[in-house]
Amino acid sequence: MSNEIPAVVIVGRPNVGKSTLFNRITGQRRSIVGDEPGITRDRIHGYATHEGRRFELIDTGGIVVDDADYIPAQILAQARVALEKASQVIFLVDGRGEITAPDRELAAMLRKTGKPLTLAVNKCDTGAKESLIHDFYSLGIKEIFPVSAEHGLGIDELLDHITEGFPVEEEAEPEKAVKVAIIGRPNVGKSTLLNALTGKERAIVSPIAGTTRDAVDETIEHKGTKYVFVDTAGIRRKGKTTEMTEKLSVVMARRHIRMADVVLLVMDASAGFVGADATIGGYAHEGGRPVILCINKWDLVNAEKRREFQENVREHLKFLDYAPLVFMSALKGTGIGSLLDLIGRVNESALHRVTTGELNRFVEKLHFDERKILYITQAGVHPPSFILFTDKSGPLHFSHERYLTNQLRKRFGFEGTPIHLKVRGRARK
Repeated sequence: MSNEIPAVVIVGRPNVGKSTLFNRITGQRRSIVGDEPGITRDRIHGYATHEGRRFELIDTGGIVVDDADYIPAQILAQARVALEKASQVIFLVDGRGEITAPDRELAAMLRKTGKPLTLAVNKCDTGAKESLIHDFYSLGIKEIFPVSAEHGLGIDELLDHITEGFPVEEEAEPEKAVKVAIIGRPNVGKSTLLNALTGKERAIVSPIAGTTRDAVDETIEHKGTKYVFVDTAGIRRKGKTTEMTEKLSVVMARRHIRMADVVLLVMDASAGFVGADATIGGYAHEGGRPVILCINKWDLVNAEKRREFQENVREHLKFLDYAPLVFMSALKGTGIGSLLDLIGRVNESALHRVTTGELNRFVEKLHFDERKILYITQAGVHPPSFILFTDKSGPLHFSHERYLTNQLRKRFGFEGTPIHLKVRGRARK
């Protein structure tokens, strides 16, 4: 993330409405919002502009200062990292109830940071008492703004104050970055992979399955190209997702697949290949995005298990036969450098265009028993899509389609990306 852009950090106890405020300011459904406390665990980044002043917005997990549980302790550690880079801090509290001891502890901790601090009293449209608003002055924070994150009340006034000293800039064309979605079952090592790729303790990593619920992201530069890595929540089968949070995570993860330029499907070699790996691979394939199969924890299995795993991948992921395999250990960092290079190549493959002249010279040398290809042209990229004009109507036979796809790969590359073919037959007179 660029350090030149001012950073605004939202901090508060669990379930006071931080994610709703984040989504309201950034104008996108980036954090998962629901009625269950503690949904956001990692730091979530976004960008917003108010009156020409652009800033980075960071939504932290709900903080309880002295909570000894592992996850809350990790959330606090992540929040401290965010606070270090903060230009402004919004301390969000629930305006419907009395001030609590954790509110006071958190206010004291935030005052000690020395950062510009603003108190936003949320849910003021749902019966907050004026007397309670005055009580919030006892937290020792001079700047207080009543708001409703859900309905957008008071947000402009809050942002007027927060961004007052930020530089006004002309709208610049955002620099194009390659978006990479990291997907897979819970606890296969997605967050560890994100940290290995970016060289930072960016996502919370713990032995507890399903630690990442939101998608968290990080930007890096590799060989002159910017990459945005999105670590999605672990996808469980819908039948096994009883919590609203988990169901939302599946929906959001599938959305991130559709929005990605490249998808990394992470599997755990030590756990063996399971049916859910194939289900999630299906989501990636349906999204029409380039896919790389990342076989994690490869160092933990013996030669026999390795052979068995590879056979299972080939058998159950036949529809991803175009996806290259990378054997790696995210924890030890082995295979990470070659993975970054491969992501770049695969993205370029998906964007590769072949001239119509080249395509037709190529197809003249191919022989089809079923029909004659009169003309071929490339209709689009990402994924590469081709239109075939033939002497007969109807789709190509599966074996012919596979033959043509393989020949296109052999001649023009298209590493790691699906190829779409459309057939248009000559109309009968």
